[in-house]
Amino acid sequence: MTVESKSIDYVAEHERHGRVIDQATFWFLGNFHFFTIAIGFVGPSMGLSLGYTTLAGALGILFGTLFAAFHASQGAELGLPQMIQSRAQFGFRGVVVVLAGTLLTFVGFNVADSVLTAHGLNGILGWDGKPVTLVISAAAALLAIYGHDWLHRIFRWCFLLCLPLYGLLTLAIVAGRIPAPHPTGGGFSATAFFAQFAASASYNIAYAPSVSDYSRYLPRGTNRRAIIAAVYAGASSSAIWLIAVGAWLATRLGASDGLVALNDAGNIVFPGFGVLLSLASVAALTAAMGLNAYSGMLTVVTALSSLFEMRPTGRLRTITIVALALVWVALAFASSANSIELLFAVLTMMLYLLIPWTAINLIDYFFVRRGRYAITQLFVPDGIYGAWGARGLVAYATGFAATLPFLVLPAVYMGPAARALGGLDLGWLVGLLVSGAVYLGLARSFDATSEAAAIRESEIALDRVPSVTQVACPAIAVL
Repeated sequence: MTVESKSIDYVAEHERHGRVIDQATFWFLGNFHFFTIAIGFVGPSMGLSLGYTTLAGALGILFGTLFAAFHASQGAELGLPQMIQSRAQFGFRGVVVVLAGTLLTFVGFNVADSVLTAHGLNGILGWDGKPVTLVISAAAALLAIYGHDWLHRIFRWCFLLCLPLYGLLTLAIVAGRIPAPHPTGGGFSATAFFAQFAASASYNIAYAPSVSDYSRYLPRGTNRRAIIAAVYAGASSSAIWLIAVGAWLATRLGASDGLVALNDAGNIVFPGFGVLLSLASVAALTAAMGLNAYSGMLTVVTALSSLFEMRPTGRLRTITIVALALVWVALAFASSANSIELLFAVLTMMLYLLIPWTAINLIDYFFVRRGRYAITQLFVPDGIYGAWGARGLVAYATGFAATLPFLVLPAVYMGPAARALGGLDLGWLVGLLVSGAVYLGLARSFDATSEAAAIRESEIALDRVPSVTQVACPAIAVL
């Protein structure tokens, strides 16, 4: 396989390939690393017991993964990256409002991944954090440059590497082979339970802006339910598994660092196993950083093409990935283990920015337009979707504003409604419900027949041209 040539371009039918089962292993591996284990530390840090933490984590993941899984079906049906399709709701230029939050999320996750990896490997092996950050960032950027097919390939290799290792660790835990010298019993607290639920749900909802990026090469006729089921099974099962492992490590070993805890627990199974498990987990997380870099590139190119007249060239996608890598490396160098709480607060804020978008996009796709879009018009500034989509932008602003009283940013801010609820984090759920309801109400005036002619013309054009962007946007190549 060679370097991918496409970025935001439409993927024509003759270019489609891949299997639905690959979506399951891809998204399984997306959560199969020590970052997910740290999600299981949330409940115990607030006094929640192992059982309640595992239950809250499982319920949160099962809920949050629903949104990512339903977005995934859009990729095969439309052959487009996730955020290009959002131009139908927010307008050709209006989509930039959402893209800002999306980009900050991808970059923020890679900053957090870099900091946690550097700190963990320093604690385990004594390695200097800066070279570690440079190496994993370069590997992630290179993987993103090679693109879609290589991402799927590396994810599959990491899946085969990590599955038996985590399986052995889990068997050792269940069999009682790992002593628990500092067990903390914990108990039940509604605030802690819902905090664990929210953290787990949010974790997979954050994948929503990128899932179609990795399903858009599937044949157009691929069964929608099969895609949804594959993504749901993959992304939820690995997260539930490792959150439970994290909860055990936190309540039984007093763990507070996912990578160090993996090393310590693994070495109890047999000497050296902890290092092997930790390095395998770092490899998986590096692959996930490549995922973030790739989707971040698609976000930037979408934004640039929304604001300026340009073609999505191969050179542009490479320059964008390198620039993103330089940004997250610089931010990682400026961060430290002591500032990681603030970093997680920033990531939480980015999630609040994304929640209204996912509600609007899914309602438009499944209930308003029912999957019927004029794909060529998504690349036309003055096309049928307009430059600024009033329905989407109003619903988004309303939904985000509704979250503010309920907003909980760890160590930074707590809204008045959240304080009244004892610190219960329900803001993301409020944003989801309000933005969805407002958009659905505004869409009552939508007439599907007004777009029927454009959809027919788009389908005819797609049958005879290899790239929509070359036809709909004959822009000047700036690079």
